[in-house]
Amino acid sequence: MKPAPAAPWRRLALLVLPVSAAHVALLSPPPTIMQPLSQSALRFITRSMQLPSPAPVAPPQEVAIAARPALPAPAALPRPARRAVRPAAILAAATAPAPAPATDRAAPSAPAATPAVAQSFAIPPPARLHYEVLAQVHGVPVQGEAHLEWRHDGREYEARLDIVTPGLPARSQRSTGRITAQGLAPGYFSDKARNEQATHFDRDHERLVFSNNRPQAALAEGMQDRLSVIVQLSALLAGDPAKFPAGTRIAIPTASTREAGTWTFVVEGEEDLQLPGGAVHALKVQRLLRGEYDQRMELWLSPQMDYAPVRLRLTNPDGGAVDQRWASTDRG
Repeated sequence: MKPAPAAPWRRLALLVLPVSAAHVALLSPPPTIMQPLSQSALRFITRSMQLPSPAPVAPPQEVAIAARPALPAPAALPRPARRAVRPAAILAAATAPAPAPATDRAAPSAPAATPAVAQSFAIPPPARLHYEVLAQVHGVPVQGEAHLEWRHDGREYEARLDIVTPGLPARSQRSTGRITAQGLAPGYFSDKARNEQATHFDRDHERLVFSNNRPQAALAEGMQDRLSVIVQLSALLAGDPAKFPAGTRIAIPTASTREAGTWTFVVEGEEDLQLPGGAVHALKVQRLLRGEYDQRMELWLSPQMDYAPVRLRLTNPDGGAVDQRWASTDRG
């Protein structure tokens, strides 16, 4: 029996297998790629590109703005040494030009300020002065009397003025305080007519305290009261009379029992008076009016009597007046 011929599929498989093996060999990756990668190769493959870090930014700083170059300073002008304000400011009729206000550029031709001259005071000795009083009461002339008592021991003082006039309530003023290099320094002032009111000079707190519940006021240096200002003015003129020719103005801070302000006196000149106590040569000083309804005050101070007030005339806006005229003096 003749064997059966080989199946066609077997002959085809024998032909395809060698060809497929050749393709597999050609298309397969090299054996080295399939091997495990070393650590160095791994790092090389996966490293990332690192950009350079930006330069650190410095924190903000304050920028100093250059100032404009300073102009050369002018030559320094002589200036008086700073000193405390005197209790009486002397305002002469003709004074040196006031220095210009301080500026960045002082005028080279500006005159130097004239140094202020320290004031001298001659405190009058203790005395009791008696006066005859002529007054106008509702247009009717009346006559009375007054007494000014001045006492001190060189350190403390007391001044008292009593006026008794028919038709008017008796009036009494009293001032007490200390005597200093600047004259009088009141501590207490009282004024009594129908009732009594007072002013306390609180120097520890630099204030004036009024007994009638008025608002407190500042205590200026050299402040006087209505009575001590007369003695202060006498002591100032007696200290150096040549400094006070006619026309000189003298400003003194003064307090009443209601308010405080500046009293300005004008030296008017010398006069000869005929008074109950005799003929007297005196220097007249008048206070400038501070307003339409202010009281006029005129003083006559006698150089031959330590500049004591030998006449004092007060005139009210309504025409009423009180005129004290010296009659005698008790010393000691």
